[in-house]
Amino acid sequence: MALAATGPGRRAYPLAHEGHGAPWSSAGAVAAVIRDEATPGAPITAPHRPAPTLQPRRWTPPPTPERAGRPESTTPLTGFRRVELPGRGPEDVRLDPAGRILTGVEDGRILRITLHDDAPATVETVADTGGRPLGIAVLDEQTLLVCDSERGLLQVDVDTGEVTVLVAEIDGEPVNFASNVVRAESGRIYFTTSTRRFPFEDYLADLLEHSGTGRLLVRDTDGTIRTLADGLDFANGLVVDDDESRVTVAESGSFRLGVYCERGGDDLIDNLPGFPDNISADGDLVWISLANPRDRRFDTLATLPGFLRQLIHALPESLRAGVDTTWVMAVDREGRVVHDLQSSSVDYSMVTSVIRRGSHLILGSVAESALAIIDLPTGTEESR
Repeated sequence: MALAATGPGRRAYPLAHEGHGAPWSSAGAVAAVIRDEATPGAPITAPHRPAPTLQPRRWTPPPTPERAGRPESTTPLTGFRRVELPGRGPEDVRLDPAGRILTGVEDGRILRITLHDDAPATVETVADTGGRPLGIAVLDEQTLLVCDSERGLLQVDVDTGEVTVLVAEIDGEPVNFASNVVRAESGRIYFTTSTRRFPFEDYLADLLEHSGTGRLLVRDTDGTIRTLADGLDFANGLVVDDDESRVTVAESGSFRLGVYCERGGDDLIDNLPGFPDNISADGDLVWISLANPRDRRFDTLATLPGFLRQLIHALPESLRAGVDTTWVMAVDREGRVVHDLQSSSVDYSMVTSVIRRGSHLILGSVAESALAIIDLPTGTEESR
């Protein structure tokens, strides 16, 4: 049984490893609409399915942290380099047992990238989902789980390229916007869907509407699908503790990491200074990708009549582009910030995933045609 996870009575769900993504409205676009300086254009909608009419709901975000307005962190990014890819939008990044990077790009391909110290990276296409791959979980050198925003939860054989659909429907309805996935030691598969209402191509509509239709689900070993948490504000990346006693989910629309467990629900960290996307476990740390910083004008807009958000949704994409920033954070299992790494001067933006590889962090972005690599901060234990 699942209980609503929004509002003052938000609770977690009884439960009998990591996961993703998406970003949001530009503060400049918000200001342009409020000042009546922008001309609406055609809304961005999915080419294969019409999006529903935006029905914005008023809400009051927590006060925007001061950190959101400071583009540089006290710990500078070092060792930055780009790894160019033959495709756009490496939304999630994961590592296989050999240390190779797996990611999906917007044309449906799953790429495997091998990094070399003194030569360009080797990039292979290992499969094509036929949709839009987002979150990835690596089971072994041969097998992946993939959340495809169009096709649902998939299993992929990287040796043969064969794609098997594991979950295409939930409660008789097609899976919409499958976002990220983790398989636990028990064999249970935990995954999120960001929204019931909008396709991936129109993710901004869900963030502007704030209707809270995201879910945390589990596929049991017998194939049964259960909803563990409902009413999430754009459910995104996830991490599952080894004993499955709690699941941490990035809720992009409410700027928080929520924890769901048998004892009830709580925030690991709330009122983040940016929009959290994919997250990954690293020993006693959880790495968080922040796609865009928050802005007080956006927070103010949430409390105003819904027609203003409808106008923003109708702006041309060029006016809705997010702030260029490279930003990742790490918190411990008590929610304390351990690392806060951000730069607006680096040529990489809208970070939607982060994972540690040795002494480096690998970053993915739904908006870039490359991966990014930065140095692990000094003093971080590489043995985690």
